[in-house]
Amino acid sequence: MLAKFAAYFITHSNAILTDAMESIVNVLAGAFAFYSIYLATLPKDTNHPYGHGKVEFFSAFLEGTLISMAGVVIILKSSYDLVFPKPIFQLFEGAAIIGATGIVNLIIGYYLINAGKKHRSITLEADGKHLLTDAVTSAGLVIGVILIQITHLYWLDSIISILLGMYIIYNGYLLARLSVGGLMDESNILLVNDIIVVLQDNRRDPWIDIHNLRAQQYGSDLHIDCHVTMPYYFDLNQVHQEVSDIDKMVNGNTGHQTELFIHTDPCLPACCNYCKMKACPVRSEPFNGEIKWNIENATKNQKHFEQ
Repeated sequence: MLAKFAAYFITHSNAILTDAMESIVNVLAGAFAFYSIYLATLPKDTNHPYGHGKVEFFSAFLEGTLISMAGVVIILKSSYDLVFPKPIFQLFEGAAIIGATGIVNLIIGYYLINAGKKHRSITLEADGKHLLTDAVTSAGLVIGVILIQITHLYWLDSIISILLGMYIIYNGYLLARLSVGGLMDESNILLVNDIIVVLQDNRRDPWIDIHNLRAQQYGSDLHIDCHVTMPYYFDLNQVHQEVSDIDKMVNGNTGHQTELFIHTDPCLPACCNYCKMKACPVRSEPFNGEIKWNIENATKNQKHFEQ
C-alpha cells in the first residue's frame, strides 16, 4: 500500500491512485480477516453450539462491500479528473513500482487460495481472490501507463481508472454475493454432490435409500443431516452400527471434519423392488434394480419409490 501511494505521489496518476486506494481495502479487510479466522478457530460453547465458523461469511461480506465502495470512489474521482484534467509525471517509474507490487500480490494471493482450500476457510480464499484481483488490475494498469507514456494521450489515465473501478466493483459484488449465500444457508450444490458421490461409491445393502440430505458449512466444519431407509426388522443395535459406519465412512472420505445427524426410516413393501438385502425374511417383491443416488433423489424429502 505504501509503495503504491509513493508511486501516486511521484506520478499524480489517477490510475495508480486507483490501485493504491484498493490496497487500503486490502489492509482493512486483511485485519478483519485475521480476527475472523481467530474467532472461527474457537471451540464450540453453550452460546455457539455449531461453532464460530459463520463469522467467515461476515468477513467475506465486509471485504466485498469495502472493495465495491473503493470502486465507486475511484470512478467518481476519475470522472471528475476526466473533465478537469491535471498533469502527470514519471509514468515509467510509477509503472515499475506497481508492477513489483502486483507480482507480490499474485504470489500471496495464490498462497492464500491454496491455504483456504486446504483448511476449508472462505476467509482465506476470499482474501486470496481479492489479492489476485489486485494483481490483475496492477497488470492492466502497467500496460495502460506505458500506453499513456508512448501516445501522450493523458486522458486515457482517467478512462483506465474508471474501467478498473468497474472491474473492482464487480469483484466486490461476487464476494458479497458468496458471503450472503453462506449466511442464509444457501445450498452448496458442489459440496452436496461430493457427499452423495462418497455415499454412492461406498453404498451398503442395508442403506436402502438416502433422502432429504442437506449440508451446511460453518468455517472448516461441515454439518450434514439426512434420512436413511433401513430394514424395519433391524434392532436398535444394528441401526446404531449402520449409522456409525456411515459417519466413519463420510469422515474418512470428505477430507474435513464432518458432523452428521442421521434420521432412520423403516422400509416399506414398496421399497422391495430396489432393495438389495439378500435373504430378506419379509421381501414382498423381487429386486428389479438399484436406484443410483444423485443430487435429484438424495435431496428430496421422500423415499425413492415415491418419485
